[in-house]
Amino acid sequence: MTRAAEPLSSIDHIALIGNFLPRKCGLATFTTDTFTALKGRFPDLKIDVYAMDDHPGRYFYPPEVTMSIPQHDRIAYSEAARAIEHSGAQALWVQHEYGIYGGSAGEHLLALLDRVTIPVIVTLHTILEKPSAEERRVMEGLLRRAAKVVVMADRGSEILERVYGASARSIVMIPHGVPDRDFVDPDTLKAQFGWQGKKVIFTFGLLAPNKGIETIIDAMPAITARHPDAYYVVLGATHPNLVAHEGEVYRDRLKALASEHGVGEQVAFIDEFVEHNDLINYLQAADIYATPYSNPAQITSGTLSYAVGVGKAVVSTPYVHATEILSDGHGVLVDFGDSAAFAREINALLDSERNRTRLSQRAYERGRTMIWPRLAERAMREIAHIIATQPRRIAGPSPSTASLDPDFSAVERMSDSTGMFQHAIFSVPDRRHGYCIDDNARALILACKMETLADDLRDKWMTTYESFLQYAWNPEARRFRNFMRFDRTWCEDVGSEDSNGRTIWAFGVTARDARQAKHRDWAVAMFDMTASLAFELGSPRAHGFAMLGAAAILEAFPGHALARSILTRFSADLLALLEEARRPEWEWFEIVLAYDNARLPEALLRAGKALGRDDLIACGTRTLDWIIGQQTSPEGRFRAVGSESFNRPFQAPLPYDQQPLEAQATIEACEAAFEATGERRWIDEAMKAYHWYLGLNDLDLPLATVHDGGCFDGLMPSGLNRNQGAESILALQLASCAISGLSKQVESVAGPDRAVA
Repeated sequence: MTRAAEPLSSIDHIALIGNFLPRKCGLATFTTDTFTALKGRFPDLKIDVYAMDDHPGRYFYPPEVTMSIPQHDRIAYSEAARAIEHSGAQALWVQHEYGIYGGSAGEHLLALLDRVTIPVIVTLHTILEKPSAEERRVMEGLLRRAAKVVVMADRGSEILERVYGASARSIVMIPHGVPDRDFVDPDTLKAQFGWQGKKVIFTFGLLAPNKGIETIIDAMPAITARHPDAYYVVLGATHPNLVAHEGEVYRDRLKALASEHGVGEQVAFIDEFVEHNDLINYLQAADIYATPYSNPAQITSGTLSYAVGVGKAVVSTPYVHATEILSDGHGVLVDFGDSAAFAREINALLDSERNRTRLSQRAYERGRTMIWPRLAERAMREIAHIIATQPRRIAGPSPSTASLDPDFSAVERMSDSTGMFQHAIFSVPDRRHGYCIDDNARALILACKMETLADDLRDKWMTTYESFLQYAWNPEARRFRNFMRFDRTWCEDVGSEDSNGRTIWAFGVTARDARQAKHRDWAVAMFDMTASLAFELGSPRAHGFAMLGAAAILEAFPGHALARSILTRFSADLLALLEEARRPEWEWFEIVLAYDNARLPEALLRAGKALGRDDLIACGTRTLDWIIGQQTSPEGRFRAVGSESFNRPFQAPLPYDQQPLEAQATIEACEAAFEATGERRWIDEAMKAYHWYLGLNDLDLPLATVHDGGCFDGLMPSGLNRNQGAESILALQLASCAISGLSKQVESVAGPDRAVA
C-alpha cells in the first residue's frame, strides 16, 4: 500500500499526551491546538487527552481531558498506561519537552511507554545537542520506543542522527502549526487595544531572561528618535518557574531599563496569559514582530510560527527555527544581542510601508503551508502508516506444561568461592553488585532440597553458602549484614529485617533437611544463637520468614522452645494484623499488597500444622484463597502481583512488573495448604503458578531457560527482562523442587496415574 493510499478512515481513536489548557505554557497551547485541529479536520476521530499536571488540583480541565497525570507520581504513569491499553486507542501521540515529565530528565514517561503496546509517535519540542547523561538516556529511550519522531525544523533531524544515532527513516519534519486567519491591515485592529497612531513592535510569550527583551529595549532609543510613534509591546505573564523563584523581579528590572533609556512611555508590558483568539488579535494588530531570543540552539518557537502564520514582518536573532522559517527572504535576521542591528532593521521596515507589507505578505504565504489543518493531516498520515506497518504478534508454539527437573547449573554459574552473586547482565554475573545474604540463604535452602544434586557438589556449595551466612553475623549488633561488595567488604553493619528473617528460615530448613549431620548440627547451633533476634523485628514478612524456619526446626525437634515461641507469638501478631486490615472485599494482613505475598498465609499454615492449631490452618487457607484470587488473570492464568502495585491502599493489583519470586511463594504456600488439608485443589493452584514460568502467562513467554536451569528476571509489559539474577534462578529451581515433592506426595496417595503433570 502506498503512503497516499493509506486509509485514514480506518483510524477512529487515538490517545494524546502533553500539557493542556488551562495550564499556562506554550506546550499546553500546542497540545490544545493540536487536539482542536484534529477534531476540526477529522470530526469523527475519538481523542483521549492525558494531561500532564505539575500542580494536582490547581487546574480545572475541560471535558476533553480523559485523565490528568500528576507529574511526580510514578504510579500514575502506570495507571495512565493501563487506561490507554484498555481504551482501544490505536496509537499514542506524545508531546515531549524536558521538565514536564517526572523522574530524572523525565524518565517516568519511559515507564508509561514501556507499558503500552500500541504504536507511539513522539513530537520533540526540544532536541539537545549537548545533553546530560540522563537527558541522553531518556531521549534514546524515546527513540527506541517511538515508531516515528516528529521534529519542527530540519536541524532537529540532523541533530537526532548525528548526536543520538537516530535512523532517518524514523524522523519526519512537520512544521509547528499556525492559525488559519485572513491577512489584514494592522491599522484596522489597533483601536481595540488603544494603539491608534502607533507603529507597534510586538513580542509575546512567557517572560524569561532567555527571550532577550533587553536587546529590543536597548534598541528603542534609536528607533524612537527616528520614529517617535514606535511602540514596543511585550505580551505575556512571567514564567511560573521564575515567579516561584524570584517573583516579578525580572519584569521590574526590564521596566527600570526602559525608564533609564528614556523610553518608559514607549515600552508597554502586558502581564497576561491571553486566550488563543485574543492572542491572534494582538498579533494581527502589530506592525513588526521581534524575537530577540538569546539561545542559538532553539529549534522550536511557537511564537515565531504564529507570527509568520498571520503574516507579520519579523526581525529575529538567528536561532535554529528562525533561520529555517525566515529563510529565502521571509524575514530579517540579525546577530544575537545586537541592539544596533535591531534598531537599523526595524527602522528600515518602519521607513517603508511598501517594503514592510511585501515582507508581511511573503511571511503569510509561507504560513499558509503551516496552518493547523495541514499539521493534522500530515500527522494522521504518519499515524496511519505506523499503524498499518506495526509488527503483528505471531503466536508461538503452545508452551510445554511438563514440570522441569531441578537443575543446579545456573546457580553454580552465579556462584564463586564467596557465595552467590546478586545480579547478572543477561546470564553473566554482574560483580559490581556483589552478594547478599538473601540469595545465599535461598541458595542454601535449594542445596538442601534438590534431591538430584551430587553429594560432593551439595557438600561444597552448602559449605560455601553456610560460610557466607556465618560471616554475615554481626554479634555486636545482634543482626546479620546483608550486602557484600565483590571485594568482600560489607556495605552495612545491619541488614534489612527481611534478610534477617530469611536467614533464620534457612537455618531451620537446613537443620531439618540437610543430608549430613555436620550441616544439621551447624544450622541448629546458628538458629539457637541468632533466632531470638526475630522478636525485635517489626516487618510482617520478616516474622513470616522466621516462622517458616521455626516450623522446620519444630518438625526436626518437636520440643524446641524458641521455635515454638516464635510460631506462637507471630501467629497471634498475624491474626491481629488481619483483624485490623480486613474489609468486606479485603481479606489480607495489610492494607496494601507487596512482594512475597503468599509467604504470610504459608507461615500460618505451617505454624498451624506444627502447633496443631486448626484456627491457624483455616486462616491460612482463607487468606491464601484471597491472594490467589488477586493473582489470577481474567483468562484464569497466574498473574503475579506487579511490583508497580506495591503500597497502594486497598487497591487491586496492577499486572507489571511480574517477578518470579511471587510464583515460587504461591507454589510453596499451596504445597503447605495441601499438606495441611489434603485438598487436591491446592495442587491445581500450584501447577497454575508453576506454568507461569513455562509460558502460560500474560505474554505467552516462557521465563525458564530449560537448557541451563536459568530464569529471566521478570515479565514486563514490553516483554521479558532478559537478565537472570540470583533471585529469579533460585525461585524457578525451588519451585521445581516443590512441584517435584508434590508429585511424589500425590503418587504415594493415589498411585502414579494421578501424579502431578
